[in-house]
Amino acid sequence: MARFSRLQVWNKMEEVGLVPLFYHGDVEIAKKIVEALSAGGAKVIEFTNRGDRAFEVFRELIVQLEKSDPSIILGVGSVLDPATAGLYINLGANFVVGSVLNPEVAKLCNRRKVAYFPGCASASEISLAEELGVEICKVFPGSQLGGPGFVKAIKGPCPWTKIMPTGGVEAKYENLKAWFDAGVSCVGMGSDLVRKDLVDAQDWAGLTALTAQCLAWVRKARGQAIYTGIEHVGLYPTSKASAAEIAAWYERVFGFKSKEGTSSYFLSGKGPGRIEVMKAEPDRPCHVAVLVSDFEAAVEDLKAKGIELLEPNIKPTVKAVYLKEPDPAGNTVHLLWLA
Repeated sequence: MARFSRLQVWNKMEEVGLVPLFYHGDVEIAKKIVEALSAGGAKVIEFTNRGDRAFEVFRELIVQLEKSDPSIILGVGSVLDPATAGLYINLGANFVVGSVLNPEVAKLCNRRKVAYFPGCASASEISLAEELGVEICKVFPGSQLGGPGFVKAIKGPCPWTKIMPTGGVEAKYENLKAWFDAGVSCVGMGSDLVRKDLVDAQDWAGLTALTAQCLAWVRKARGQAIYTGIEHVGLYPTSKASAAEIAAWYERVFGFKSKEGTSSYFLSGKGPGRIEVMKAEPDRPCHVAVLVSDFEAAVEDLKAKGIELLEPNIKPTVKAVYLKEPDPAGNTVHLLWLA
């Protein structure tokens, strides 16, 4: 059964704004593709039901991913009938995407509380899909139906309609901006993102970089802020209390969950934001981690303001860099990007 509710799937799709879709008949290659997409920031991914024994690949893929990265929301695409939908739902699909609208598939997905995104090609089909409980309608094939102009025409009389175009969505800023300016909630992108040359060369770093770039373009097209909030505040031990004692106090008083790492403890609740308690460097002021949506854009913005930065720490899923000078109170500050 699905591990993610319909609401979780809908919210994550709209939050991220991009749903990659692909098929590969080798489960190990498919896993590498999903991991590379996830490392670039794409967390809702569609595996299309297009090849021979695709369900066997999906079955192995979803089991492996649930163990290696349970944050990935994997669903199935190119589903035309309820029998196929039921098969994939029983294998653990977290959502079902169709090339066409099938009311029987909608009923099955509703019965199983699984999100359904049917392919719609007209205002009438979109309206019927919404009557059947569809939250986000897939417009397919997007470019052949009129591209962003079609979306804008639908959103005029039906501003409540949420649309995800697939087909004709390109890995270019101008193309993505046109779609989001028209009012789409998110976009589906296939071969323009999961490129054949990258897969054939097994260039997973290249696929991760392209995914991150596309998501940066999505955020720019939406006009989203570069600096999105405080990810965590870092505390340091003192002569009066060790890191373990400080972490234990927050755990006891507020019920936060404590996770010990090599150099620090991280404490978190159910809401956003965390506390990091460092094990070393006692009696230092706090440090503040500012969460950013686009690491490179944030770096350029600070440099333009005349703020010097130290050497960045770049990893596939984490990017961080400290400002050279502390804030007026003496607290150090670093940028943090998380995939």
